[in-house]
Amino acid sequence: MGSFRFVVADVFTDVPFAGNQLAVFTDAREIPEERLQPLAREINFSETVFVYPAAGDGHARIRLFTPTLELPFAGHPVLGTAFVLGGPLQLEELRLETGSGVVPIRLGREDSRIVFGWMRQPVVTGEKYERADELLALLGVERSELPVELYRQGPGHVLVELGSPDKVAALRPDSVGLEELSPYGTDCFARDGDRWKARVFVPAHGVGEDPATGSAAGPLALHLARHGRIAFGEEIVITQGVELGRPSTLHAVAHSPEEVDVGGSAVIVARGEFRL
Repeated sequence: MGSFRFVVADVFTDVPFAGNQLAVFTDAREIPEERLQPLAREINFSETVFVYPAAGDGHARIRLFTPTLELPFAGHPVLGTAFVLGGPLQLEELRLETGSGVVPIRLGREDSRIVFGWMRQPVVTGEKYERADELLALLGVERSELPVELYRQGPGHVLVELGSPDKVAALRPDSVGLEELSPYGTDCFARDGDRWKARVFVPAHGVGEDPATGSAAGPLALHLARHGRIAFGEEIVITQGVELGRPSTLHAVAHSPEEVDVGGSAVIVARGEFRL
């Protein structure tokens, strides 16, 4: 029987019981390969991370699992893992090796405690989504205010702009239909004063609705800049997770089409172990 320790963090929030939950197994070297997916399914957070020694020039290598499959990259697991591992290291930048390459995370501290992190996301481009009409019907909306486009980062997300934050809040999508339509998530968003309100649905990956989605936040900033809603280099603040009772705050800025940063806070809320 082995004992495998993990840490639980709430990500894209600075208070417990908000944001997106994350479990991080800080030393996964002895966990059998066939146990990884069952552990992620047992924990049943949006993602679970397994940490290994670096294989290249990073500080650590990580593998990311939803309850149903492994992903090459996702935003809140990378940021949350940086908070978990970066606490004792006292580094200004932590480099994590993912299936999408090395992701650098700049860590801001107050009195030696990490309070904020900015991650440089893998390069992604937008492309026309060919099944937009079917998607809009499953969402129960008539149209998108911007072109419906797919950004293949993390699980991949299709971006749909609605006319108001109230329309985003009122969404009651056909989850079964979304799961059958495609393997991608759907990010529905609208301007909300000086912020952007978003809801993200990823039923094909075992996540009906996600409280905070870093792999959609970066593409959202890029999408808005590409289509003239904001300027390149302009930071946006995204509110997500309110309808789930887990309000989250994500920051994103597209400096250029090739340089997109996503930032936020995280708090460690629990530690435990599995005995298998």
